[in-house]
Amino acid sequence: MLTCPQHHHHSPHPLTHPSRHLPPRQNPNSTTALHLSTTRRLTSSTISSSAGHHHNHQPLQKQDSTITTTTEQEIIRKHNAKSTALLLRTLSPHHLSQGPNPRELEQEQDIPEEERVKLLEMSLVRKRTPQFPGSVYVQSPSDTDVNSSLPPLKRLFEDEGRDDDEMVMRALEIRRKVTAEILKEAMRRGKFGITYSTNLVSRLPEFIDYVMIEAASMKRIPEFSQSTYNIRAKTVINDSNVVPLIRWLKHNSMSYPQIGKLICMSRGNLESIRRLVEWLKGIHVKGRFPGVALMKAGEAILERSTEELDEIVEYLESNGVRRDWMGYVMSRCPQLLSYSIEEVKSRVGFYLDMGMNEKDFGTMVFDYPKVLGFFTFEEMNQKVSYLKEFGLSSEDVGRLLAFKPHLMGCSIEERWKPLVKYFYYLGICRDGMRRILTIKPMVFCFDLETTIVPKVQFFQDIGIREDAIGNMLVKFPPLLTYSLYKKIRPVVIFLLTKAGVTQRDIGKVIALGPELLGCSIVNKLEVNVKYFRSLGIPLRLLGEMIADFPMLLRYNVDVLRPKYRYLRRTMVRPLQDLIEFPRFFSYSLDDRIIPRHKVLVENQVNFKLRYMLASTDEEFSQRVEAAVERRQRFESGIMDSTFSDSQTTDESLDERALVDLSGSEITVSDSQTTDRSINENHLHCSGNENSQSLF
Repeated sequence: MLTCPQHHHHSPHPLTHPSRHLPPRQNPNSTTALHLSTTRRLTSSTISSSAGHHHNHQPLQKQDSTITTTTEQEIIRKHNAKSTALLLRTLSPHHLSQGPNPRELEQEQDIPEEERVKLLEMSLVRKRTPQFPGSVYVQSPSDTDVNSSLPPLKRLFEDEGRDDDEMVMRALEIRRKVTAEILKEAMRRGKFGITYSTNLVSRLPEFIDYVMIEAASMKRIPEFSQSTYNIRAKTVINDSNVVPLIRWLKHNSMSYPQIGKLICMSRGNLESIRRLVEWLKGIHVKGRFPGVALMKAGEAILERSTEELDEIVEYLESNGVRRDWMGYVMSRCPQLLSYSIEEVKSRVGFYLDMGMNEKDFGTMVFDYPKVLGFFTFEEMNQKVSYLKEFGLSSEDVGRLLAFKPHLMGCSIEERWKPLVKYFYYLGICRDGMRRILTIKPMVFCFDLETTIVPKVQFFQDIGIREDAIGNMLVKFPPLLTYSLYKKIRPVVIFLLTKAGVTQRDIGKVIALGPELLGCSIVNKLEVNVKYFRSLGIPLRLLGEMIADFPMLLRYNVDVLRPKYRYLRRTMVRPLQDLIEFPRFFSYSLDDRIIPRHKVLVENQVNFKLRYMLASTDEEFSQRVEAAVERRQRFESGIMDSTFSDSQTTDESLDERALVDLSGSEITVSDSQTTDRSINENHLHCSGNENSQSLF
């Protein structure tokens, strides 16, 4: 702002007027007192001013000074005394004849840079800004005395070395600010908040430039040739219907950054935005996804017709992508909207050529829409070739991608190669990797450092060797998909604390039965442990049974109960047999246990449960035949030895009988000589009876 120093007198022509005197001022630092008197009847005006300066603080002397001008119009005071004196002094004929005062030029040239920019902005502002009483500058171009209150714009940039382009660029920047204010005012009239209007307008630089260009071109139209820039800019904004469009887009769940970018992308063709949003809603793109789809589809999407987009949708629908899936596919992969129909056909053919049918292709696109339009052909070919290095054919890769299309989103260098090297470190060969890839392809989508390495380290900490870890992963690939802290660790803690497994055997249990880590503790493991404990099995022995056969805890209790009942009631086996051979529960009751038990009963042989069940049918038959033969030989050997022993006993008894009979016979002959004939007859009869008994 141009100001006048307080200790300088601004009247270079002091005149004494006898009829006007100023009383002495009480403030010694006061500078100027101005009295202005005009008369309509006179052709001249008289301005009296007096000023007193005394640096030694002495009383001011009365002094009259008058300035006579030749103007015939009445001068109306609008500013303070200093600015009026400066204005009259500049317009006086004496001042014009003497030329510009070097002191004044020096003051004008000493305007700071920030002051110059402010003056330039004030000359282009749209609306009058508030000003304090006694302000020197009018600060609004709509006032009548703006040219008198503001310095000429040419004098603001007269320094040597200043480029005219810089002044033009500054003027354009100020014009942009004016246009932004006009747009904000239009949005406020449309019932938008101040904060929302400010945030949205800050993201519309291209649209503001469009309004500026259109407003400038309207100058050529005779209707607007005499209009101000503000009127022309308002007309452009109203004709574009941008404010109703903003409200409609906001109603369709679009944020102000999305609205701003879409308006800038349209390059003035705002109706294309409404047309495409309506089309997206017609194919079931819902919620906030119309804005997301238009943002990611690129600038070319606003230039496409709905007929081209309908052709793409119909082609995808003819290849297995359902109509009600189309909204989900387009919202997750909006790049498809920017492709031509020929490129879409080539991308679809890339997957169909690998033996994929329409049904599998449709489900693949629905599961992972980016598989169709997000990657380049070069990336797609590289990933398919890398998957074939595991020994998979094109048809196998097609089935694999149909089952897990997210593999196409994984990087070869950052994801697959480090994982393959780590598997080789664990001793997993290519066939094992192919098994993991085909059974659980999601493993190849995991991050190595954050997902797989911590689990392997945990298995090593509980005592599992590295080669056993590799075999365990090949045997049960879903193991790597379980959470370490929510699934694996709780199961291990349960086995150690509630199932009787010792710390020495826990590594063996997990290595032999990694499937246990996928079981629910509450619904499976705890129920089975309670059942076995109810059978009378001690906790320590139960832990040994689990260490011998970890899968014991995975069976359903409804399957275990009839087998145990048949073992105890029909087979009449003790509980110890079950403790020694817990794999008994792994065999089918109707197909293995009952038929083989009947064979043993029919052949009158008996085996332990291990030899009864843990063999093939041929081995079991041979074993039964050998047992029957041994039984027969055993039985025949017992009969022969029994017959020979009975004959020897009979002979000894006969000899003792004969000895006894002869002795008695001698006795009889000596004692009874007279009854010899009776004795002989008696001996003859008894001899005949004895001979008959031997035969």
